[in-house]
Amino acid sequence: MNRVAAISAAIILCAAAVLIALERRCPYDRRQRLFRPGFWTDLIWYSVIQNWILGYVIGAILTALPACFRIAGQWPIAVQCAFFLLLHDGYIYWFHRAQHRSPLLWRIHAAHHSTTDVDWLSGSRSHFLEILINQTIEFAPLALLGASPLVWYFKVTVDAVWGMYIHSNVGARTGRLQYLINGPEMHRWHHAAEIVNVNFATKFAFWDWIFGTAHLPARKPEAYGLVEPDYPRGFLAQAVEAFRV
Repeated sequence: MNRVAAISAAIILCAAAVLIALERRCPYDRRQRLFRPGFWTDLIWYSVIQNWILGYVIGAILTALPACFRIAGQWPIAVQCAFFLLLHDGYIYWFHRAQHRSPLLWRIHAAHHSTTDVDWLSGSRSHFLEILINQTIEFAPLALLGASPLVWYFKVTVDAVWGMYIHSNVGARTGRLQYLINGPEMHRWHHAAEIVNVNFATKFAFWDWIFGTAHLPARKPEAYGLVEPDYPRGFLAQAVEAFRV
């Protein structure tokens, strides 16, 4: 599995490099800079430090779960990958939608929308409670159903690459494929300052089209971020903000 882990890490790093190059070559929004405000906070605090700590915490929780059924391990790897990918994507659509409807859940989601520049790295900005909840729920079925270790690495890799892609400042135009697969042309509207209660899907855009939350106008958003001007910017301040009375 060490080799698989190395391959997964290499794919993620290569994807980041490709997206950075595409952002410079064919940007969606030419106003955005590579080293924009909050870049180092997102890279060092959210992407490296927070994810490293939460990796151990979530790993400990999942290790404690028993493989109750072990039925998934009997399926072909491709079937396992497709099943768990679709299962989690359906969950995350509804949980994401609930985060925008519930004032309590919005407290742990607001940090994700606080950046005024949406790019390959900005998707890493998420409150630690949001990641703890989402990734525990995402990987718990794999542990409970005895999924192959290869599927775990597959999910980690796809999550990371697709998360960077849908937030990237790349002028991607996928045509009719956007009705099926989510991309930056829709997800960047989710981060628009003028309208945020649309485009909740992550990997599969059909959730939004089926349940009436899709939004894909011909024009581009004028600005991104929260409407609250006093929302804190620092990593620790944003972590504490969710608990402020």
